[in-house]
Amino acid sequence: MSQYKYLIWAGTGVLVILAIFLMVMIDHVSGTATSTNTVSFSGEGKIFAVPDIAMVSFSILTEAKTSKLAQDSNSEKSKKVVDFLKNQNIDEKDIKTSGYNVYPQYSYPLPTGRQADPVPMGTEPAMYPAPDYYPGNPKITGYQVNQSFTVKVRDLDKVSAVLDGLVTAGANQVNNLGFQIDDLEKVTDEARELAIKDAKEKASRLKKQIGIRLGKIVNFSEGGGGYPIPYMLETKGLGGGTDAEGPSIPVGENEIVVNVTITYQIK
Repeated sequence: MSQYKYLIWAGTGVLVILAIFLMVMIDHVSGTATSTNTVSFSGEGKIFAVPDIAMVSFSILTEAKTSKLAQDSNSEKSKKVVDFLKNQNIDEKDIKTSGYNVYPQYSYPLPTGRQADPVPMGTEPAMYPAPDYYPGNPKITGYQVNQSFTVKVRDLDKVSAVLDGLVTAGANQVNNLGFQIDDLEKVTDEARELAIKDAKEKASRLKKQIGIRLGKIVNFSEGGGGYPIPYMLETKGLGGGTDAEGPSIPVGENEIVVNVTITYQIK
């Protein structure tokens, strides 16, 4: 009797193992079918939007005999520049120090020792040996401080005045200007909606053309983004004084592009 119970328990265990194995295989086959019997469609959404903010990058460079003097001088000029920006109704949160570097300045003494005499015309160079000299060691003659800023100008009507006034206030270099969209996520959402609509329309057309039935969406991917308009600027011509007109800077439009890929299961 006990032998029969053992066989019954053994048989039950085997059936359970077979059932689990069968479920795993079914799930594997189902997953394989889902990943192999698929079709993908790409779509593009494009939005043109007028920028509403400007990003200006500029630097203040100062030199002095000692590091402390250079940094103190730089701090004084930086304060004047920041005060100018605040007078343009630019919030302090929109004025950011993006870099601060202190560089030693070197002088390189001339070589010392006997210099070679010039070689006369028609004379073999070997008769005149190379000069016997050794280069001197470089010496620190001072320090240079370079503090770089990034400022966000929300009133685009003031961009020209800001560019012109920065140099007058003490900025040595106005490096870059870019027009951007402050709420880029909102515009990107609009472009994404257009891209998804484009991909679904392609799927609908192909479904009718080749006679397939589309199932659920099994994958989605996205790429793209906004493209600001950069301007490379030079300090020459800026900071001409209070009577001088600032540079004319057209704003234009930014292009925001989103590309999506939608993958459907084929029924």
